[in-house]
Amino acid sequence: MIDTKTSFDREAAGAAQRARPLFFISDLHLSEALPNTVTAFEHFIEVTANEADSVFILGDLFEFWIGDDILDAPSTDARAGFARRMARLMHTLSERGIGLYVMHGNRDFLLGPRFMKDAGAMLLPDPFVITGFGKRIVLAHGDGLCTADRAYQHFRRLARNRFAQRLFLALPLDTRLAIGQRMRTKSAGARMTGLSSKYDVTKKAVAELFIGSHTHTLIHGHTHRPAMHREVEGVRWVLPDWELDHGTPRGGYLRLDETGLHALPL
Repeated sequence: MIDTKTSFDREAAGAAQRARPLFFISDLHLSEALPNTVTAFEHFIEVTANEADSVFILGDLFEFWIGDDILDAPSTDARAGFARRMARLMHTLSERGIGLYVMHGNRDFLLGPRFMKDAGAMLLPDPFVITGFGKRIVLAHGDGLCTADRAYQHFRRLARNRFAQRLFLALPLDTRLAIGQRMRTKSAGARMTGLSSKYDVTKKAVAELFIGSHTHTLIHGHTHRPAMHREVEGVRWVLPDWELDHGTPRGGYLRLDETGLHALPL
């Protein structure tokens, strides 16, 4: 079960009751190895987001993140250069007066204060409630709602333990990179076994989130199964993942304006 106590009844600064729309994205899995997806993200930040009041990234912005110290690695390190380039790109939003809010995902839960500062972003807890255009909405990455996968939920609790994170971050950068790559491979292998309900949200977890947050609209990512679901307690929007380098191109975002929520392609 996810902890709902710290994030309810709070609004993201500047996100409520504005004339300009709010944009929601997740599961970009950015990596220097995915140039087409990166190009799509650059276009989204530089062009599409210009009309937004705020952009909300609901987890898995990066394929994996092994610590903010990657931002200080030598310029000859391609991973470091890529991380700094993405941070600079996102910082242009605040320079244009556009709010940027980032939530941890299951791949990038080690994004920390240094990255948020360099990107001009505010870190959101998971879950988090905002109010925009008179609508109360609960935001989540979505992995905490997949409670049928008990092994993953155990890992999730461990990975978000601050003591465990300090131990991991004390390891050499190259060691952390190797661990991150192994975890990525294992995760991809599990996904290839099929669209098991084990990897989807459970009705019980969704109902508890709706009831606990006193909302009737939920936006999340993680499952890579974009759709609008009408649950007993409210409407659940699932954000698409972005993938423009392998297979059929996919991606998109949600827009909230005075007419409601709309799913839009890239």
